[in-house]
Amino acid sequence: MAHPKYKMIVSDLDETLLDAQGRIPSKNIQAIQKARELGVRFVPATGRGYRSVHKILDAIGLREMEREYVISFNGGAVTENKGERLLSFQEIPFQKAEELYCHGLSYDVCIHVYTKDTVYAYRLNKEEKDHVEGRLELQEIFTDRLDFLKGQKIVKILYQNTDCSYLNQIEEDLKPITADIDVSYSSNRYIEFNRKGINKGFGMLFLADLLHIRPEEIIAIGDNYNDLSMIQAAGLGAGVCNTVPEMKPLCDYVTNATNDEGAIAEIIEKFIL
Repeated sequence: MAHPKYKMIVSDLDETLLDAQGRIPSKNIQAIQKARELGVRFVPATGRGYRSVHKILDAIGLREMEREYVISFNGGAVTENKGERLLSFQEIPFQKAEELYCHGLSYDVCIHVYTKDTVYAYRLNKEEKDHVEGRLELQEIFTDRLDFLKGQKIVKILYQNTDCSYLNQIEEDLKPITADIDVSYSSNRYIEFNRKGINKGFGMLFLADLLHIRPEEIIAIGDNYNDLSMIQAAGLGAGVCNTVPEMKPLCDYVTNATNDEGAIAEIIEKFIL
């Protein structure tokens, strides 16, 4: 049996591993299984929290597995699946989280506030409710301060609006307060804020170091700017066909298949099998 050049695949979930209905195409499941039989790890990397990926882990046979991992909150957490053992958790200082929250109030956005176990949503609109259904549980809040979360760790804040140019403008506006924040985009509807230096690339390299895997032995796959840090840090950085057009030139490989057509299977068949 050939020994694969790559030892770990790190894959984004929404718009990458998952189809438009939030399911994993069967050809992806089969390809992941074949790669794992060759000893290649498969690590989901998501902007969501760990609890929202239980069904996905069930589908690919990684739920409650020892020495199998998930990168969540855009790299803000790395968890071993067995017993949901938290290995790394990188929160935003409370004062900064509150500052980002309060600035968000003056924009036409729905605001998400992520703690380890709960996602709070302010100004939740029907479109956003429909979008996250089945993917994410939101607890709606109606307060213009985050006092109720004092003493809890906040790992991520995001603003939602489906007008990407509006989100770009917000990024420009907030430059004076985001010098110590990692800013990224996802799903063509979110601008996301993590602690400085905390992104999917950080989570991937933290895990690789733990497992004694070199960056050049990793394939990272994604579709949007919150995936770019891991795509650029991996030995092979791949974008799926539906990747944001401006990002495609920054990928080593772009699939012919979209996320609906089994893009992950295409990469595994080409570079592992």
